[in-house]
Amino acid sequence: MSFKQVFTSAVGRKITMGLTGLFLVLFLIVHVSLNACIWANDGGVMFDQAAHFMGANWFPRLLEIGLFVFLIIHIVQGLMLEISNRSKRGVAYQKNYGNRGSKWYSRSMGLLGTLLLLFLILHLSNFWFPNRAHQGFLLGPEIDLYARMQETFSVGWIVIAYLIGCLALAYHLMHGFQSAFRSLGVHNNRYNKLLTCIGKVFAIIVPLAFAMMPLSFYFGWL
Repeated sequence: MSFKQVFTSAVGRKITMGLTGLFLVLFLIVHVSLNACIWANDGGVMFDQAAHFMGANWFPRLLEIGLFVFLIIHIVQGLMLEISNRSKRGVAYQKNYGNRGSKWYSRSMGLLGTLLLLFLILHLSNFWFPNRAHQGFLLGPEIDLYARMQETFSVGWIVIAYLIGCLALAYHLMHGFQSAFRSLGVHNNRYNKLLTCIGKVFAIIVPLAFAMMPLSFYFGWL
């Protein structure tokens, strides 16, 4: 497979989606772990220290660039696969390895991906863009992100939007986690059951943790 075919062929796009998807899963683990520092209940001291470390050191900032590159590739490839699937009268992008029927969320990855993209735009506009603008896009002092979270999540419609985003993320991961491995060629029945189980647990715990964050601020649990 040539370099061009990795991004243009059906098989290449599935592989690219799988690789970028797994990278984004790793990012979610880091992101939810860092944000969980808000529950130290110390007025945001631990959270701000962790956020400052991520924003004021060159290595995390370098990984941030890679994150955006992988995210853009994931979005574009997902869009191209969705267009290709529609042109083939609903042929599923993910090969069926013995399942009698697909779940609605596995058939709605395009819709879920669109909701996540809208949620991502809202999230970046609330936190990432203001923070980087404050820093001048260089390594330096950040805004008080904990205070920013308190202010942002005091608005009801924003909390609701975040909950919808977390719900979309849960269903996206419910299919996408195990689908990423299958797209990379892991489709042994023994591994499928394990990956499906891990994927479902991950798809519940991580989005639930993210959803609890705006709720914790809105209802004053912190």
